[in-house]
Amino acid sequence: MKQACLLLTAITTLCLPALAQDADVAIIELKPSANPSTPLAYEKTELAVKAGQKIKLTLNNTGGILPQPHNFLLLKPGKLDAVGALANAMLADPQGMAKSYIPEAAKPDILANTKLVQPNASETIEFTAPAEAGDYPYICTFPGHWMLMRGVMHVTK
Repeated sequence: MKQACLLLTAITTLCLPALAQDADVAIIELKPSANPSTPLAYEKTELAVKAGQKIKLTLNNTGGILPQPHNFLLLKPGKLDAVGALANAMLADPQGMAKSYIPEAAKPDILANTKLVQPNASETIEFTAPAEAGDYPYICTFPGHWMLMRGVMHVTK
């Protein structure tokens, strides 16, 4: 019995830190809106995380009204319009779809992103929330979407 207790103690000692670490991960699922009045929107337009928190974000492109590709780009504060304009300019780029409509010139302003996710598909990315508290915009840069398909990730200390 004593050996079983020692084994259980050893397992608990090894497993509990891993479980506690997993509890510090923000699990976020984003979907396109299923609301007919806002077909080009994310279902969630406000996210809240802690500064430096690990994030596991899944863009699940199911259930939306319009079956179109979507992506997710988390941006530096104040960069929404500039990145959106660069994304619009990609309409003239014959490789736009292959580049997931992620503008090369905007890369310094993009903190995390998915590729384009086709209808009825999903993509999961893992990243760390910014260390600085603030409001970080996120958008879909498929042509024309960013003006409506956007949200804010609130990062708190």
